[in-house]
Amino acid sequence: MSSRYPLEPITDESFFTTAPMNYRIDVNLPVSPEHAWGEFTRQNTLDWCRALKSVIYTSAKPYGVGTTRSIALAPGFATMEEEFFIWDEDPETHTYRHAFHGVRGSMPGLKRFGELTEVSPAEYGCRLVWLFGIELSGRALPPWLSSPISSGAFGTVEADTLKHFTKR
Repeated sequence: MSSRYPLEPITDESFFTTAPMNYRIDVNLPVSPEHAWGEFTRQNTLDWCRALKSVIYTSAKPYGVGTTRSIALAPGFATMEEEFFIWDEDPETHTYRHAFHGVRGSMPGLKRFGELTEVSPAEYGCRLVWLFGIELSGRALPPWLSSPISSGAFGTVEADTLKHFTKR
């Protein structure tokens, strides 16, 4: 069993734009907001992403603030336990959002990690805004190095997500 390192919580969504390392996916998907939200909130979600081995909700439904999840990055050596601190669903306006922060992970040197996912109506289908925020302990990677690394990893997530929702 791998070592578990505690991560600091994220309590404010501003972290996703102010974090030392952040990434934004902002795309339109050719499905209804409800369909997209259902895919992001089902058990074994994100199975379409090559960068992930598994994403398992560890809380019972109905999900909301306090819901927990565990993830394993491909091929499975890096893991994290997550807790949601935002969970908003508004079926009347067809807008949905949630955000989590890492609680414990197997990656030493990771101080904070979180994601904010928003799904809303678009002229055709829905708009997905997916924000990632990362803060490392100690000395962070310089932007000229961290930006290409994160862009490559998150670019794969974006490409896989677009492929998943357009093949429907």
